[in-house]
Amino acid sequence: MTQFTRRNFIQVALAATGSVAVSTPLQAMTRPQLPSDVVFEHGVASGDPQQDAVILWTRATPAAGTEPAGPTRVTWELSSDPEFSEIVRRGGVETDLARDYTVKVDVQGLQPNTRYYYRFIGASEQSPLGRTKTLPEAGIEQLKLAVFSCSNYPAGHFNAYQLAADRDDWDAVLHLGDYIYEYGAGGYATARAAEIGRALPEDNSGELLTLTDYRKRYALYRTDKGLQALHAAAPFIAVWDDHEISNDTWKAGAENHSQDEGDFFARRAAAVQAYYEWLPIRPPMGERNPQIYRRFSFGDLLDLHMLDTRVIGRDKQVDFQGYMDSQGNFDGRAFTAALADPTRSLLGKPQLQWLQESLSASTGYWQLLGQQVLMGKMLLPTEMMTSFHRGGSEDRTAELIALKAASLQGKPITDEQRARLEQVVPYNLDAWDGYAVEREAVYELVKGLGKNLVVVAGDTHNAWYSHLHDARGDMVGVEFATPSVTSPGMETYLKLSGKAAAELATGMSVLVDELQYCNLHQRGYMALTFRRDAVEVEWNYVDNIDSPEFVAVDSHRVVHRPV
Repeated sequence: MTQFTRRNFIQVALAATGSVAVSTPLQAMTRPQLPSDVVFEHGVASGDPQQDAVILWTRATPAAGTEPAGPTRVTWELSSDPEFSEIVRRGGVETDLARDYTVKVDVQGLQPNTRYYYRFIGASEQSPLGRTKTLPEAGIEQLKLAVFSCSNYPAGHFNAYQLAADRDDWDAVLHLGDYIYEYGAGGYATARAAEIGRALPEDNSGELLTLTDYRKRYALYRTDKGLQALHAAAPFIAVWDDHEISNDTWKAGAENHSQDEGDFFARRAAAVQAYYEWLPIRPPMGERNPQIYRRFSFGDLLDLHMLDTRVIGRDKQVDFQGYMDSQGNFDGRAFTAALADPTRSLLGKPQLQWLQESLSASTGYWQLLGQQVLMGKMLLPTEMMTSFHRGGSEDRTAELIALKAASLQGKPITDEQRARLEQVVPYNLDAWDGYAVEREAVYELVKGLGKNLVVVAGDTHNAWYSHLHDARGDMVGVEFATPSVTSPGMETYLKLSGKAAAELATGMSVLVDELQYCNLHQRGYMALTFRRDAVEVEWNYVDNIDSPEFVAVDSHRVVHRPV
C-alpha cells in the first residue's frame, strides 16, 4: 500500500438520537478497536452522495448467543478497487440497541465522480461487498438514474430491484417512497402472502404503531435479496411517502390512523426515527426532525431537488365523496371552490420558499424534482367519477374514449357530447390535482426562471408520462412516473386482465389531455438517462412477482428534448 492508503481515520460524532461516525482525511490516525462478534444479515448500503462524501450503512447484529456488555464495534473499509488492494480509508464505528444496531459512516474528503468499494468487518464475519459513487463536479456528458417506488413485501418478491441491480452503470438510485408498508397481516395486498412465501412473521404481523414495530418491518424488508443487491450496487437518494408512516398521511394525521391507535405525532416520530436508522440518509436537520427535502448537484448537467409532498406541509386531502349527497348528486361548484382555495398547501410555505431559492441558485442544465405524487393533470369526465362514487355498475369509459378520439380526429360530435368531455374533475385528490393552486405557483416559478423541468413521481403503482401545462396552456416540463416494485396497480382495483388493462391504458392516453403514455398492470422500475440534448426514459417490467425466479419482459422508451 502507499503511505496514504495506510492511514486510518475515525471520529464519532453524537447526533440527536445516536452516533454517526464521520471520517475525513484531516483527522488524526487511529487504529480501530477489535470488532465485536456480529453478523451482517441485512446487507450493506450507501446513500446521499456528494462530490466529496457518501454515507455507508450496515446493520451489525450481535451474533447468536452473544450479549454485548457495551457498544458493538465493527471495522469499515473503503477502497478504490473491489479486491481492496488500494484501501483509501479505514475506521471503526460503534452501535448499540438504541440505534437498533444500525451503523452509519459519513465518509468525507473523497474524489468527485469516483467509484468506490466498501465493506464492514466483525470479529468472525465480513459483510457483503458494496459499491458506491460520488457526484461529479462538472464536465460529465451523461448520467443514469434508476427510479423506484412502492415495494410491498407481502404482495410479492422484489424482482424489480434485482433487475436493476444486475446492471453496473447507475450513478444513483432514486427511491420515491413506500419503501415499506405499515399494514398488518390480512391488510392491503396480503391475500397471497403465505402462498408465495411472503407472510409477515408473528412478532410483526400487526399494523405498525411503535418504534419496535417499524424497526422489525424494515429488518424484514431488508432480508429480500433483490433489495440487498440493489443497495450494494449503487448509492440511494431516498425520500418517504405515506406508508413509511401510515396510508394517506398529511401534516396532522392520516387516513389509516384512528384515535384508538394513540397519538399520531408519537407514531410519526417512531416512523421517522426508524426510517433514518435503516436508510443510508444524511438527515438535513438532524435525526429527530421530519424535514427531509434536500438538493443534489450532478455537476452542471443536473440538479436534483428531493421534495416532501407528504409529511411536513400537506393539508388534509379533499374527499370527493364528501361533495355527493345521499341521492348521489354531485355538488360541482362547492368541489371546485374547495380545490381553488389558495390557502391549501402540499409543500408548506418553508419548503416552497426553499424550492424557489434552490431553483434560483441552480446552475444545472436540467432541473429534476424528485417527489412522491403525480403532478400532471389527470382529469376525467365528471360523469365517470360520479358514476364510480355512486357505486353504479354502468361503465361509460369506452364510450367516452371513443367520443374523445372522434373529437381529436375532427369528426363531428354534438354539443351535448362535447360538454360530456369538457366537464372534467381530477380522479386522484391525493396528488397535485388536489392542490392545484400551489402547483400553479411551482409552474410559474419554473417558467419565470426559464428552467428545463423534469418531474419524477411514484405512489400510484403504475407508469405514467405526461406533458405539464400551466393555466395558460404553456408547457413547462414533463413528468415521468415509475411503476411499483410489487404493489398492485389499476388492473387489480378494476379487476382487469392484462389485455384489458393494456387497452384501457391506450384509451386513457386519449381521454386525458396531458397524458402521453401509461401502463396500468405491470411491475418494474424506471431508468433515466440525462444528456444535454435529451432525457431518455425507459420503463422496464418483470414477468412476475410471485417467485424470485423471473425474467425481464417488455419495456417502453421515450426521448424528451428540451423545449
